Formats: sequence, structure tokens, C-alpha cells
Amino acid sequence: MPNTPDIVIVVPCYNEQNRLPSNNFTSFLVNYPRAKVCLVNDASTDDTLEVLHSLQNSFPKQVFLLNNEVNLGKAESVRKGALYCSKNKIAPHIAYLDADLATSLEECYGMVHNLDSQKSFVFASRILKIGSVVERRFSRFLFGRIIATFISNILDIKVYDTQCGCKVFTAEIADLLFGKPFISKWLFDVELFSRILCHYGKTEGLKMMEEIPVKQWIDQGKSKVKISYFFRLWYDLFLIRKVHRKNMKLSSV
Repeated sequence: MPNTPDIVIVVPCYNEQNRLPSNNFTSFLVNYPRAKVCLVNDASTDDTLEVLHSLQNSFPKQVFLLNNEVNLGKAESVRKGALYCSKNKIAPHIAYLDADLATSLEECYGMVHNLDSQKSFVFASRILKIGSVVERRFSRFLFGRIIATFISNILDIKVYDTQCGCKVFTAEIADLLFGKPFISKWLFDVELFSRILCHYGKTEGLKMMEEIPVKQWIDQGKSKVKISYFFRLWYDLFLIRKVHRKNMKLSSV
């Protein structure tokens, strides 16, 4: 297929035996032979690993499989996958995407065309526009908007949605984004923005990023974030804010 760039999409998987849409992965890999997928099994307790092995066996040149012996969480699984892809130079562009494919593989893949000599980091945003389909539970939408307001204030940038699980970036900045462990298991996306802003400065950092409204995002089942994390979440935001402000001051010296 002409004019289709190489990309590897990291997909963290935990107990996805009954949720992982294998047919979607199969169709995508057949239609986009230059695309690759890095599946990270996060010590699943069901038969997820067997499902992932089956995909790998069907597409040995396109599917890479990493297996965590112990559960590390989404943040560390994405981090592990991104660093693996970067260090092994699997593709010049890297993305990560939730295993339930609320955003499709095809849409994630298409976002790579927004990367250029100036843009190194593009991210999907669940903004409802004419012609788009964004289906979210109202409770998730409301809570998401509250969190988004706090995040915008912490980073001091106007961003609608930092938490949509679809990000695409150049392999060149993978070490900057994922070189250090994250503070939060679930809010690590915020830390990616912080690392770019602190390293390049606010003005240049914003030039490198682009927020792209999704064409389709369909809420898939229950969230895997435990209710108990609601209390931890605010502490994580406090720590992220503290580190971000400290690093921004250092970068301006």
C-alpha cells in the first residue's frame, strides 16, 4: 500500500481474553502490511497470553509479544513496550492504544500522517464534532471533564483531552517520554506532556504537539480503574504538579 509509513502500536493487555477484538487486529495487519503491533501482556490471570500468542503466530513479522511475569500496571506496560520498540528500532513511529480499541487501529495508524519535521507528538481527543461519533457514559464524561480541568491548570496549557488512550510520536523522543518510571499508574499521559514541556520549554513544546479530534470513539464496557483509585488519583495529581513545577523552573534557568 503506497504512502503508508512504518509504525508500531503498543497495546497493553490485562485480562483481555473476552474483550480483545482479534478479528480487528487480523484485518488491520492484513490491510496494513507495514504496520506492526507490540502486545504487552501484564501478567493476565485468564487466557489472554494464549490469545496474544495466536495473533503473533499468525503474523510473526508484524506482531511482537512481551510478557510481564508480575502485574506492573498500564503505565509501566506501555513504557516497557515503547522502550522495547525504540531500542530495537522496530519502526520510526510509535503509538500506544487501549486493547479494547475504543479508538480503532486504523484511526490510530492514520494519525501518523500528522507527524512531520515540526510535530513529534500527536494525540487523539474525544471532542464531539459534526461528523464524528463519540459514545461515552455520562458519568465518565463528567468525571473526565473535571480531571481535564485540573490537568490543564497543572500543565498551564489549553488542552481538551489528555487521557484518551491513543498517542502517536516519533521514535526519536521515546527515551525522553519513557526513559524514567512514571509517578502514576493511570495518569501517566499527563506526565508525557510534562516531560515535553519541561525538556523543550513551553513555547517550543507546544509547537511539537497536536491534538486531533477522533472520528470515532466507542466506550467499551467497564473501566479497569478501581473505585479505590479515586482517592489516590488526587494525590497523584498533586505529585505530578509538584514535579512539573520543579522541572519547569529548572528548565527556565
